[in-house]
Amino acid sequence: MAADQEIFLRAKNRTFNGFTEEEQCEWKEPFYFIQAADPQLGFIKAWSIRDCENGGDEWGEEVALTQQAVQAVNKLAPRPKFMVLCGDLIHAMPGVKAVFSGHYHRNAGGMHNGLDMVVTSAIGCQLGSDPHGLRLVVVKEEKVVHRYYSLDELSKTGMEKELRDLLG
Repeated sequence: MAADQEIFLRAKNRTFNGFTEEEQCEWKEPFYFIQAADPQLGFIKAWSIRDCENGGDEWGEEVALTQQAVQAVNKLAPRPKFMVLCGDLIHAMPGVKAVFSGHYHRNAGGMHNGLDMVVTSAIGCQLGSDPHGLRLVVVKEEKVVHRYYSLDELSKTGMEKELRDLLG
């Protein structure tokens, strides 16, 4: 596994390897972090054509700027301790078939004008009867297919054949 992918595997058991209480509980030295905000994909075009309700169907410029920001941060020495991204992530969603969210701590959702709203239950504290879990989402050009898996189920059986087959 590439070293740059290992960073995503360091979060485990409600901790992040690199930010342990033992290592971080006492002040040791100055550090810095990066705070970035509002990539707001789609807003540049919407603002330029003065149609913020309907004009956000192009994301190219914001994606390029976000990539530039990541590249610039990755070149910094010394490296920042961490980076947080705040504010609006997207402004408009061209061609979107589904919106995925959380915070409800249970599975829920609905459909409106062809847009599927999918609320995924929590890994942590459950407020409903759903087991602790996560949602696997397969995105194809013509459709989006998703399934909620309990953590136990996913650990024991992995992704079901139907979803694997969709990946080709």
